[in-house]
Amino acid sequence: GQSHEEVLQLLFRRSQEAKNCAYCPYSRFPVGAALLTTGGEIFSGCNVENACYSLGVCAERTAIQKAISEGHTSFKAMAIASDMGNDFIVPCGACRQVMREFGTDWDVYLTKADGTYIVRRLEELLPLSFGPEDLKK
Repeated sequence: GQSHEEVLQLLFRRSQEAKNCAYCPYSRFPVGAALLTTGGEIFSGCNVENACYSLGVCAERTAIQKAISEGHTSFKAMAIASDMGNDFIVPCGACRQVMREFGTDWDVYLTKADGTYIVRRLEELLPLSFGPEDLKK
């Protein structure tokens, strides 16, 4: 099997490759995401904008929707890539909520264009969150 470091490097590479597929003629802000399932598969996604701006979708949600549509609902980590040089890319609030639907106990790797990264637990990115189990209370 692959080492943790090898899997991480692959996740980063897949997020960068996805970023290169971004369709962002309006914002010119390409983003890529790569999602690691607990089974070890990787699903990537990019942002896809639309002339009707509100119909655009973020890279993180594209990756999640691809994974879900292929039958995967259990996730271990996500890496997010952009062209930002001075700041780590972070997911928007809507993406954090969609990510949270599938648990709070997974890792999100926030990268810079130079490949440096920080890692945060999803529960750190969306504290005091509302999720599926709250509907059962």
